[in-house]
Amino acid sequence: QVQMVESGGRLVQAGDSLRLSCTVSGRRFSSYIMGWFRQAPGKEREFVAAIGRSGNSTAYADSVKGRFTISRANAKSTVYLQMNSLKPEDTAVYHCAAHDRWWKSRPVAGDFGSWGQGTQVAVSS
Repeated sequence: QVQMVESGGRLVQAGDSLRLSCTVSGRRFSSYIMGWFRQAPGKEREFVAAIGRSGNSTAYADSVKGRFTISRANAKSTVYLQMNSLKPEDTAVYHCAAHDRWWKSRPVAGDFGSWGQGTQVAVSS
């Protein structure tokens, strides 16, 4: 069983930067493909970014491409989401997710079997 804990979310102003972290425990971290998803009030959960087991493969939603960067530190069992040039529309609860199957360049929530509780990001204009 995998446990994941996100941190780093807070209230920021438009244009600010923020780094989210997700620490994983329970199984070997390097065996997982990791992802970040977000869910705004009244909206469906949407894909943000994903990273392969070694960190060599990454994928991003068009809405965050060029502003967000996903990375991982396998020795620390942690995945990060660096968010720059934040916009009010980035406001959401951000969840990290994990699965141990094959890489997909356009993952969806159903591909991931393990989820964290989420961390709130709020961006004021």
